[in-house]
Amino acid sequence: MDLIQIIVLALVQGLSEFLPISSSAHLILVPQLLGWQDQGLAFDVATHFGTLTAVLWYFRKDIQPLFLDWIKSIQLKQTTGDSLLAWGVILGTIPAGVFGLLINDYAEHLRNPMIIACTTIIFGLLLWYADAKVQKQMVSKIKLRTEHQLNLKIILFIGFAQALALVPGTSRSGITITAALLMGMSRHAAARFSFLLSIPLIMAASLVKTVELNQSENHIPWLDIFLGVGLSAISAYFCIHYFIKLLDSIGMMPFIIYRLFLGLFLFWIFM
Repeated sequence: MDLIQIIVLALVQGLSEFLPISSSAHLILVPQLLGWQDQGLAFDVATHFGTLTAVLWYFRKDIQPLFLDWIKSIQLKQTTGDSLLAWGVILGTIPAGVFGLLINDYAEHLRNPMIIACTTIIFGLLLWYADAKVQKQMVSKIKLRTEHQLNLKIILFIGFAQALALVPGTSRSGITITAALLMGMSRHAAARFSFLLSIPLIMAASLVKTVELNQSENHIPWLDIFLGVGLSAISAYFCIHYFIKLLDSIGMMPFIIYRLFLGLFLFWIFM
């Protein structure tokens, strides 16, 4: 990989991982559209680890009390503090983990530009519907849920929605935010829960890819790795920060419009 390819792909991963536009789709499409060779497993591991460090650092003040309340809830055998949110993150991760194991052998067949075009448009329109619903509730001054007001029904609904993100183009953050909005959560709460929900999933994916990398006999380009980690981490951190900060003022419409244009562009290019 040359320097331009490293920079572009690291920034693409860092910026698209937490925006509702699908990072997997962009990592598949960018090399194809620019005529680059596949970036390889090692670089995928690096950029995923970079985005993981970004979300862990951004939510560092939330994660420690969540973990402590979760431990306390196990000891006391009852919910305490923010333990419900911690259990929500754990339970919400299970469906995607199970489905990931089930379709792992078929995952390569889903890396198709036409599939990405369809999912980009379909789930973009669903996000539009969910965001419009929340906007109406805000105008009507209906009280929306926060991430601290979850129940089992909401957690499982968002968790099973997250499993759909295994199909490229769906967007993990996009589908979980959509599901949360449909369940009456505010935009801010939906985004925060989506980002917290990403932590165990990205951690598991990074671990699996690291094991695969260790079993591979390919040469590991360490300079590419370090650059990928650094650039994806920095871009992901600022992406999370500004996405949350601007969410209530801009809503989801800029990302919906982008998804619709991207889907139509892919149909035009690959049909």
